Amino acid sequence: MKIFVTGATGWIGSTVVDQLLAAGHDITGLARSDTSAAALAAKGARALRGDLDDLAGIRAGAEAAEAVVHLANKHDFADQAATNRAERGAVQAVGEVLAGSHRPFVVAAGLAFLAAGRTATEADRSPFHGVDSLRGGSENLALEFAEKGVGTVVVRFAPTVHGAGDHGFLAGVVATARAKGVSAYAGDGANRWAAVHREDAGRVVRLALERGVPAGTVLHAAAEDGLLFRDIAEAVGRGLGLPTASVPVDDAAEHFGWLHKFATADMCASADATRTLLGWTPTGPTLEEDLDSGCYYR
Repeated sequence: MKIFVTGATGWIGSTVVDQLLAAGHDITGLARSDTSAAALAAKGARALRGDLDDLAGIRAGAEAAEAVVHLANKHDFADQAATNRAERGAVQAVGEVLAGSHRPFVVAAGLAFLAAGRTATEADRSPFHGVDSLRGGSENLALEFAEKGVGTVVVRFAPTVHGAGDHGFLAGVVATARAKGVSAYAGDGANRWAAVHREDAGRVVRLALERGVPAGTVLHAAAEDGLLFRDIAEAVGRGLGLPTASVPVDDAAEHFGWLHKFATADMCASADATRTLLGWTPTGPTLEEDLDSGCYYR
């Protein structure tokens, strides 16, 4: 299958590309730099130079492909509005190209703030609509294209997609603990984070493409439904040789900075329907195993 991948050299995208190439697919990845283009070429994939603001390039990549995987995101928490606009614009561009073709369109989404206080399932619908909402409401926009002849499949990733080399939320937790001299949690630390190892997350994307998943399907890349943030903080404290302590919820913003909304959020999710539909069984290390391995502290 000829597949166009945005975010092809990113944390999740790089393992998705590796797995798709290993399965014999023909990959073109969106590359923002010469370094990214060279990394793709070294793997045997083609590079299409451009970024999320290059909508003409994104349309060209989609037009030439039999399937599209959209994993790129600016993740600019200092300018969330620009991040949201870019995300929505990219999904809109691909959706318009693929309309009526029934070609697969796998779109990355998140489990954050989906169902606070309970375990989210694939049946839950995102509460985010419109460009001013989280991720520009791109999940709902992508699902609207399923009604226009696009083979949309949404993959919601756990808040921590962990493993050696991670630079996401969990790496932020570690960096905060190192900087503050204490591995903290807010209040009683009973809020939960779903988790998945990077390789297992990549396999969800590959299977979503290869198993002929119906348009409009929502999948969860979550191997562990929800770990107490307090337990995560304690594991980080062990790894860094730092004390673990609670900070008042009202002080969480000052302590965690940009990360505080996630460090205090309850982001628990089941992937039962995904496991059944794809025949997906996670095999990678657990979050605690990765934290205890030392890979986050080197």
